[in-house]
Amino acid sequence: MPVPQPSETTRWRCAQCGNLTRFDVVRSSRVREYVHVDLAGAPKVEETDVLAESVERVICRWCGGDGTVELVARPDSA
Repeated sequence: MPVPQPSETTRWRCAQCGNLTRFDVVRSSRVREYVHVDLAGAPKVEETDVLAESVERVICRWCGGDGTVELVARPDSA
């Protein structure tokens, strides 16, 4: 089940330890890339368009809490 992503008015917070700043994020992306291959055969991605993206898991880096990260209001969003 996808995890909601923070917005301009919300942020992640670990309900277990209170961490607001350090998280391991497992993300799935579907992208279209423009790849330029030079004459020697070395590829270089020059453009990337994200077609779809979802956050699968957010794990607290401080306490290791998995499933404990929630969205809370940012202090400056009244």
